[in-house]
Amino acid sequence: MILHEQLLQILAFLGFSVVLVSLFQKLGLGTILGYLAAGILIGPLGWGLISDFQFVQTIAEFGVVFLLFIIGLELQPKKLWGLRKTLLGFGGLQILFCTVVFTVAGHQLGISWASAAVVGFALSLSSTAFALQSLSERKVLNTEFGRASFAILLMQDVVAIPALAVIPSLGLVTASTREVNWGGALAIFIGLALGSRILMGRFLQVVAETRSRELFTGVTLLTVIGVAFLMESVGLSMALGAFLAGVLLSESEYRHELEADLEPFKGLLMGLFFVSVGMSVKLSLLLESPGLILGITVGYMVLKGFLIYGVGRVMKLHRPASNNLAVYLVQGGEFAFVIFGVGQSAQVLSPEWTQRFTLVVTLSMIASPIIIVLNEKIQAMIACKTPAGGPQYDKIDEADNGNTVIIAGFGRVGQIFGRILRTQNVKFTAIEHDTEQIDMLRRFGNKVYYGDASRPEILEAAGIKNAKYFVLAVDDVETSNNIAQILRTEYPHVKVFARSRNRQHTFDLMEAGITHVRRETIDSSVALSEQLLVAMGTPAKRAHEIIERFRLHDELMLQEQFKVRHDQKSFIDVSRQATQQLAQVLKEDAEKTYIDPQHPPEATK
Repeated sequence: MILHEQLLQILAFLGFSVVLVSLFQKLGLGTILGYLAAGILIGPLGWGLISDFQFVQTIAEFGVVFLLFIIGLELQPKKLWGLRKTLLGFGGLQILFCTVVFTVAGHQLGISWASAAVVGFALSLSSTAFALQSLSERKVLNTEFGRASFAILLMQDVVAIPALAVIPSLGLVTASTREVNWGGALAIFIGLALGSRILMGRFLQVVAETRSRELFTGVTLLTVIGVAFLMESVGLSMALGAFLAGVLLSESEYRHELEADLEPFKGLLMGLFFVSVGMSVKLSLLLESPGLILGITVGYMVLKGFLIYGVGRVMKLHRPASNNLAVYLVQGGEFAFVIFGVGQSAQVLSPEWTQRFTLVVTLSMIASPIIIVLNEKIQAMIACKTPAGGPQYDKIDEADNGNTVIIAGFGRVGQIFGRILRTQNVKFTAIEHDTEQIDMLRRFGNKVYYGDASRPEILEAAGIKNAKYFVLAVDDVETSNNIAQILRTEYPHVKVFARSRNRQHTFDLMEAGITHVRRETIDSSVALSEQLLVAMGTPAKRAHEIIERFRLHDELMLQEQFKVRHDQKSFIDVSRQATQQLAQVLKEDAEKTYIDPQHPPEATK
């Protein structure tokens, strides 16, 4: 009977998680909110499908342990030292400003200074998973504010770890409170530091030589759980121990293997962690005191947004970038849930305030995607109007209406076209949809217009009827395909030169009738491959012949694949046959010129 109930609870966890996470991802709300929603529904405060909440929390703690171990693996000391100015500038100021302000605000709500400090620090954190996902999906991670966002999120992760060790010392000392054995903790840390440098590398090498994936995974799990147990035995957090182990192994050559082995466990257990957080969310608080909860949530997000905007301006970001920085980081973070849990366990936070602030952070995460979408619409509306003292974005100057070349997408590819055309004194009209990119380009003297090139009215305003050449350099695949369809059906007189993301995108453009298509990575890849062959001992002339043969063969294969792209079986047969032919060609070339990668020409002379 007990086994039957446990199976039902597992089915409830998996079923609701799969359905809700899939639904929330499609809605653009992210996986975290999906897990939280699942926890709210199946928990004791919801439908009560899972009753053993304490057991779920215990297992979920391992999700945090694995997460911090992987974070530690990624935080190589040398890398952090190289980023110290950015981390301390953006990240340090953001954490400092937000923590101080939220601590004072928390104390005004009647919370003790120690509790307010914990709350203030927790609320200063943003969601790394949500923010990075949103930045990546909108392809703005490499922008000015995207890099600043990454620096802030990285600094938050770094600072959150020692906070987990400090928070328990702020709580009430009771008979059940474990004292920290600082001498034992220091001895463990020294032992780990020496072991990671002297023994661990050699031990992992021996394990890797067995070529047993299962054994390597077992060693990884043993390392993480073992170090976590040692730290817990001296009164410190298991998560802190896992983080230290990750940092000490971050310089290991097996770092990527360790990370790959733990990724499935981390994902599953982190999902369980967020489900357990959702199970503790007391939605009834929103019904009991909606004014208080909504007031704290709105005040928290508005205040945090202003503070982050201020950090951006202090660090010399221009206004649009600072605004975007605030919009993407305005929500609460997943680490806040961890800190609230630690604070309650250490009796720093009362259960009532823990539940309230957990609900506030959850509501802020729900509101964040909506704020991002509204921000994009507002920016588009502002961009379509005439800014004070500035030029119009959508309205193309009459002087540019007769240009023979139009460039759609003035990012890293479109700008190269523009620079080359300028050297030949060829005038062109450039259209870009990213308002921040436009602002930056104009500061460097570039003339760029705001607009969505997939809208016919924008193309008309750009003078498409008078243009002879159209450079399709838009990064987004779907938008690129839409523009290609419009050009072929409405403006067939224009000769199109298109940049494609990959093979499938190339097929889509070819199907739309675009004949001049180039994959964005093909030229750099084959050029570097040619340099590699030369470095390995192949004569320069022979290496060039090999690369040109590969290039020709790949182009022919692309044409053959395009003919059968809708027939999966024929497509696979053509691809397999072409791969075999290419292998035979390259084998013949290798026989003509022997390459010994272990002994390049410089070593054998």
